[in-house]
Amino acid sequence: MHNQFLASFEAQVFSTTTEQSAPSNIALIKYWGKFAGQIPANPSLSYTLSLCKTLTQMAFDSTQPFSVKLYLSGELNLGFSQKIETYFKSIEMYLPWILMGSYEIQTHNTFPHSSGIASSASGFGALAQCLMDLDKNFGSKLSPEEALKKASFLARLGSGSACRSLYPGLVEWGRSEELEGSSDLYATPYPSSDVHEVFRDFHDWVLLIHEGEKSVSSSVGHSLMHEHPYGETRFAQAKANFASLKSILKSGDLQAFIALVEHEALSLHALMMMSSPPYLLMQSGTLETINRLWAYRKETGHPLFFTLDAGANVHLLFPQGPSSEAIMQFIESDLMAFTQNGGLVKDRMVF
Repeated sequence: MHNQFLASFEAQVFSTTTEQSAPSNIALIKYWGKFAGQIPANPSLSYTLSLCKTLTQMAFDSTQPFSVKLYLSGELNLGFSQKIETYFKSIEMYLPWILMGSYEIQTHNTFPHSSGIASSASGFGALAQCLMDLDKNFGSKLSPEEALKKASFLARLGSGSACRSLYPGLVEWGRSEELEGSSDLYATPYPSSDVHEVFRDFHDWVLLIHEGEKSVSSSVGHSLMHEHPYGETRFAQAKANFASLKSILKSGDLQAFIALVEHEALSLHALMMMSSPPYLLMQSGTLETINRLWAYRKETGHPLFFTLDAGANVHLLFPQGPSSEAIMQFIESDLMAFTQNGGLVKDRMVF
């Protein structure tokens, strides 16, 4: 079969360019710990952002031998080029034509690199969609829905959380009894009919507490979960929290939502501190922001809360509503002092 494909390919000499984009996402139920093949140890649920995106242009030339050149914001990046070359080789079984030409990839983010916004998620999301667009040239007969699911599958193999960036709104990844059709292999859109209107229009303002590289990468952090003393407890906790969140999303219980999301964020960082060896990604500005936020919420009753990714930066979450303007003013007047260089990224999730 593979030889027949090669013979068919030889008759399809062409060059083409495709452009795609994908947003980043922020997990509410955290994915932390995985098995071989990017299989998650527990289900996760995320909000897909609106403005923080990766824009990718891919030029493919079948007349040239296999190679990858990746330009990040106009600069050739040899490290990323090698990473994508390795990734392409790893997915040849799913795209048998992928090593039969050269690639020049131009990519840039609409948000700062190393900002606590998952550029690997948006990056591999955009890349996977480019590949599925090229796949049409080789006779793919997948429907748009099937192609999107395959793009989610391929994105997962590059970066686990990337599979969630292919869909808007709330997105689930990981086999769960709580969501029909869920899978470890690709992400599943959370049914909007099961989401109360209060959760359909949310702000996510990211305070850039630390803009450099993390002291411990997410890949290393995931690997430390294999022998973690609280690993199995955490995986069970995440499944239970997912079940709780399902009813919260349906009922519109904003206070319960706040409590669960913050608990998930702090659980993630507690796992890091209890790893062997232990490590700490939060910084003093992270803790100062959280304490000031809690005090503000207690004083005003305004629904401002936080989540954290695997880093020091703080995602400030609040629903669009009567208190939105007051919350925005508080962030800009009281919390900007805790940032490294006055960095603030404003995004919003609407669906």
